[in-house]
Amino acid sequence: MKILLTGAAGFIGFHTALALLERGDEVIGLDNFNAYYDPSLKEARAKKLSEKKGFRMIRGDILDRETLREAMKGVDRVCHLAALAGVRYAFEHPDEYIDINIRGFFQVLDEVRIQKIPGLIYASSSSVYGGNDTLPSGEADRTDNQLSLYGMNKKDNELMAHTYHHLYGIPVTGLRFFTVYGPYGRPDMALFLFTDAILRGQPMQIFGEGKMQRDFTYIDDIAAGIVASIDKNYPEEVFNLGSGRQEQLMDFVAMIEKCCGKEGQKVFLPMQPGDVRASLADIAKAKRMLGYEPKTTIQDGIPRFVAWYRQYDGI
Repeated sequence: MKILLTGAAGFIGFHTALALLERGDEVIGLDNFNAYYDPSLKEARAKKLSEKKGFRMIRGDILDRETLREAMKGVDRVCHLAALAGVRYAFEHPDEYIDINIRGFFQVLDEVRIQKIPGLIYASSSSVYGGNDTLPSGEADRTDNQLSLYGMNKKDNELMAHTYHHLYGIPVTGLRFFTVYGPYGRPDMALFLFTDAILRGQPMQIFGEGKMQRDFTYIDDIAAGIVASIDKNYPEEVFNLGSGRQEQLMDFVAMIEKCCGKEGQKVFLPMQPGDVRASLADIAKAKRMLGYEPKTTIQDGIPRFVAWYRQYDGI
């Protein structure tokens, strides 16, 4: 297949591109290499992708309709992963989130309609579950109790996709990702921040007094779920992609310390606005309809990240 992958220089986009290329697909990457975090990491991912047969990178923005139109010509699927990610950055930059995550999504969706692309797979998030206190979270659970602008963005994407499917018959699949981690991960995520702090002998800021629980999902499992969604290309579905396991945050920290070979300095802080105390995915639907089978535990995944980080940062 020929696939347009937006956000190809991002964390999840990079690994998804690798998985698609590995099996022989042609991938057109579209990324604007913005400065939400250090663009040098995005450049490193792009460089690795450029060495693979069947890959082409377009440096451009989903908000530029002409660029998007040209990038989408002749593709069999659009996998839309470009977005401003994370909950906290939105507090200071709400306008960017509206532009990129909502207007940008509309541009992609509408161009899929115009060009009659036979399938759109897009990134949603576990953040859509907001303040729900029922765990594990299932796709049929309430998603109208948002705690963050980012969660609202992703719910809006799901509603927009549903409406376009209803009006124009576009096949759309939304994927609710749960706390993704692994090599080449984002520098603003906990695993990167904690590893960096421990190895540099600096204090870790641990929010929620360390009492949070998360469904940590390894990147290779996420990429496999995305590829399966591209292949299945259901008329309209939403799937949770998580590990289906809940970990205590401090167990996660302890595993990072073990891999780094030393204990880190800890500063315990209250919960941050927009954050949730616990997450856990019900992945029964993804298992049944996508053949999704996450395999990587934190005992396997964290050592892989720390090994990558040491090489990447020279520590």
